[in-house]
Amino acid sequence: MAKRDCYEVLGVGRDATDDDLKKAYRKLAMQYHPDRNHGDDKAEARFKEISEAYEILKDGEKRAAYDRYGHGAFENGGAGGSPFGQGGGFEDIFEEMFGRFGGRGGGRQNSGRGADLRQEVHVTLEEAFAGVKKTIRVPSSVQCEACTGSGAEGGSASVQTCGTCRGAGKVRAQQGFFLIERTCPTCSGSGKIIKNPCKICHGAGRVQRDRTLNVSIPAGVEDGTRIRLSGEGEAGLRGSPAGDLYVDIGVKPHPLFQREGPNIMVRVPLRMTQAALGASVEVPSIDGGRSAVKIPAGTQTGDNFRLRGKGFSVLRSAARGDMYVQVVVETPLHLSPRQRELLEAFEAEAENGGKHSPENEGFFAKVKEFWDGLAR
Repeated sequence: MAKRDCYEVLGVGRDATDDDLKKAYRKLAMQYHPDRNHGDDKAEARFKEISEAYEILKDGEKRAAYDRYGHGAFENGGAGGSPFGQGGGFEDIFEEMFGRFGGRGGGRQNSGRGADLRQEVHVTLEEAFAGVKKTIRVPSSVQCEACTGSGAEGGSASVQTCGTCRGAGKVRAQQGFFLIERTCPTCSGSGKIIKNPCKICHGAGRVQRDRTLNVSIPAGVEDGTRIRLSGEGEAGLRGSPAGDLYVDIGVKPHPLFQREGPNIMVRVPLRMTQAALGASVEVPSIDGGRSAVKIPAGTQTGDNFRLRGKGFSVLRSAARGDMYVQVVVETPLHLSPRQRELLEAFEAEAENGGKHSPENEGFFAKVKEFWDGLAR
């Protein structure tokens, strides 16, 4: 049976633009797709006819040949009219209407892309505060210099487009309701066939080699931060794009400071007399400086004193955190006879009505009320 005119099949004129063709194809393909017409042989045949017509007319060279010679231009070779081969599947319809999954556009993804790599880098708290450059050694695959990544001996002359997938790196097959896409078995996903492989990389286009990289770690970086270095991962197969390198930052514990977001805390132990009488103490800051902190009389364990702007930089901001000085009152040890005598005199006066320890007195007043309540 003679094939119908491609323009007639799609319902467009011979002066139809690419956009006109695409719109007509989308409408008809959605209408006659086998997945929406189960068991309808006529709809399936119509869908195949629509798909073949669109495959011819959407390609500029094929369309020119068809306009001149009709269907005879594709005899003994065909135009690739299978709805589930090089195009025409239900996935293609949505791909052309909404783009590839994940926003990749209409192009095929080359599965030969290099793998992403991960590297850990540990820095001190001071380095995290100020920012630092670190040199890291990355075991990886790099582009083969002998063939410049093509995988072919003597350059790209012996590299040919894979005939099975036509360079896409993937092939499709219909299995019931589902359209299955898998890596091309002929070219292993590269989309290319190499007749004369490179003797150094054996056709892979890459070789194993350690690399040294300089990584800039910004000021204010936190423990667990991940830095992405685009294209610094494993080299791709036969000239395919390289993967990315992800650098995970670990911040080492500090003997003096603890960090809480952009703020920093230092615990300062005070003698009992300093806390009771008041004092002035000098504390360190993370930038190596010194700050004097006035401790008022009667300071208690857990009291905090804030030093504004002495904390960490906030990433991607001009803001700075604060530094908190947290007081810990220390009970004296190894008292001399004179010290014990003085403390005993102080305690005797406190027991005779001194109001020196309000929390202590308040607590035991509540305890007395509790016991009195039980006795009733």
